[in-house]
Amino acid sequence: MKKINIILAILLLLAAGCGGNKSGNQTDELITVDVTASYPKKELILQDFMDVEYIPLETNNDFVCQGFVQAVGKDIIVVKNRVNDGDIFIFDRTGKGLRKFNRLGKGGEEYAFILGIAIDEDNNEMFINSHSSRRILVYDLFGNFKRSFQHKEGGMYNKIYNYDKEHLICQQEFFPTYDPESNRNSVFIISKQDGSIKEVEIPFEKKISTVMMLQDKEMTYSNGPRNCIITPFQNNWIIAEPSADTVYRYLPDNSMRPFIMRTPSVHSMKPEVFLYPGVLTDRYYFMQIVKKEYDFATNRGFPRTDLMYDTQEKAIFNCTVYNGDYTKRPVTMFRDPLNEEIAFWQSLNAEDLVESLEKGHLKGRLKEIAATLDEESNPVIMLVKHRK
Repeated sequence: MKKINIILAILLLLAAGCGGNKSGNQTDELITVDVTASYPKKELILQDFMDVEYIPLETNNDFVCQGFVQAVGKDIIVVKNRVNDGDIFIFDRTGKGLRKFNRLGKGGEEYAFILGIAIDEDNNEMFINSHSSRRILVYDLFGNFKRSFQHKEGGMYNKIYNYDKEHLICQQEFFPTYDPESNRNSVFIISKQDGSIKEVEIPFEKKISTVMMLQDKEMTYSNGPRNCIITPFQNNWIIAEPSADTVYRYLPDNSMRPFIMRTPSVHSMKPEVFLYPGVLTDRYYFMQIVKKEYDFATNRGFPRTDLMYDTQEKAIFNCTVYNGDYTKRPVTMFRDPLNEEIAFWQSLNAEDLVESLEKGHLKGRLKEIAATLDEESNPVIMLVKHRK
């Protein structure tokens, strides 16, 4: 197995070297990560390498929400509640409430459980992933139904993003009960018009599920790490199939280049240890190691280690990142991505901000915003953006 993986990595690296540079800023360097190793610790301040924008969401009788951001465009922010009540709120980029709608239901033009929303402002369209009914429903940005299409037969999408003007990119989870042959691939390029599918084929030996399941009398319980395996980076997408030992760049011409090689092979480990990408910047590549262990009695498990590869120092660190505007407040670099501009978002609870302001823990723009809030205000949305 080890010999096969080494040969595959060499062949992929040679193929990448022959392909030319198709993304102006990218490098062909192949990083190797030992998921069993101990790495030195390092601390970073978020504002030293990312731009941070704070947006207080307007609060009034019509706009009271939990601030669970779904999509951010040039002009609007799409927000839902963490509970599945069906409400979708549209704010402008300053946080002013514009409108809201609710199409929750069981009808042909209604969504069930929302698990991800993508927007296409140029075409005035919103794509809602109705997870439990295995459909993507398309509405205009005012909530008027336009069309819908099914998930891949036998599968279920758990994340959707804009890929280009004509397509979405979708990720699905693989459960132990799924057929490994018909669900071998985890990432799909989906037509925005009719849902037709192109599967992204990542080479690996055997499909491995990241989900753990427990059968208790007539009930089946399951849990998984829920990490995102796709993230935009330098006009490409980084794809980390958990069953593969190589993380790839997926290029616009549908070709792939090896990006990160993990060792030892995931197929040689029991329990398995998975490697997921996090935020990727020009200098820092954040990664997370997740061990496939879970205790259903305590609801605790999937222990994680946060890593960072520094492209200048050519070294890997066990890294913690702090928000420079919030005294000793760590920031996770492993949230779901939004788009090429915005690496990720975080919802800051108004009550926590008011309390932190009183304790003198805030500064800068965040301190100014917190001074205008009360405990009943909507959250403040923190957008973490790539530095240009």
